[in-house]
Amino acid sequence: MLNCGAVPPRSLIGIDLGATKIYAVLLEGNDVIAEAKGKTPVQGGPLAVVDAVRKVVDGLGAPKRANLVGIGVPGNVDADASTVRFAPNLSGWVGPFDLGAALSDALDGRAVMVDNDVNVGTLAEHRRGVAQGVPDVLGVFVGTGVGGGLILGNELRRGPSGLAAEIGHVIVRPDGRVCRCGGRGHLEVYAGRASMERRARTLESRGRDTMLVDLAPARRMTSSVFAKALAAGDVLAVELLDDAVTTLGIAIASAVTLLDVPMVVLGGGLADRLGPAFVGRVEQAGRSRVYRDNPVRVVPTALGDRGGAIGAALLAADLAGRS
Repeated sequence: MLNCGAVPPRSLIGIDLGATKIYAVLLEGNDVIAEAKGKTPVQGGPLAVVDAVRKVVDGLGAPKRANLVGIGVPGNVDADASTVRFAPNLSGWVGPFDLGAALSDALDGRAVMVDNDVNVGTLAEHRRGVAQGVPDVLGVFVGTGVGGGLILGNELRRGPSGLAAEIGHVIVRPDGRVCRCGGRGHLEVYAGRASMERRARTLESRGRDTMLVDLAPARRMTSSVFAKALAAGDVLAVELLDDAVTTLGIAIASAVTLLDVPMVVLGGGLADRLGPAFVGRVEQAGRSRVYRDNPVRVVPTALGDRGGAIGAALLAADLAGRS
């Protein structure tokens, strides 16, 4: 069991909805007492995801008193309305979707609070993880895409449009490669796992030799595939990850200069899998570019895979506190 600090007000369900998997926890007292996982559907859009989330929550065996649910979603969220405005990394999500209401119906009327997945991951690290006691923190999570979360004055900042700290869509290469959102030169194009996979397959089709395609000829290039290719010295994997480190450093240096935060928490599937060595490289890339040698710390997450679900459960605790 994982000790999560201060005792939440009651049993809580937290869900981390990712582009590839759904992970849920039952948080009771100080502890995660149950966890369950499932695959994120690639067809069927939001309704298929709601059904998959229901099945994962059923796997928790949660008691009826666990009547509060939080969920983190990889997209732009109206947290007040519990609505997902858009989610480009989830297959088949077009236009706004009232995820809170749909999940509440699927989960026997439980109250559901929805927020961005990196917001809840950053919140978890701030309250229960590596950033405890630090009032101003930037979270940067590198997985299928690249997302950001921002804590200022011990408060999660979403911004009026819910897009605060969307660091994956800051420009790191003017007129660079096209992002899935349609913009050019965004960080996510160079550091997001899905974008790196597309780049690797494109270059392999043009004659570049790489273990990346050999390790995943007909399936997704997971973070572990990148880790294996990097460890073997695959030239293309090294190039792609060097580019990711450089562009992350550029974006983090700019964000730190703008916000003057003393700590950046670097997490997500790719960063967690590549470990402290990768995080340390990103820290050096940021420090070498930051204004006036700001001694910003870039640190790995303490909660790992569980962070997003724990943060979502903490959102549910916030909901209870306001009711």
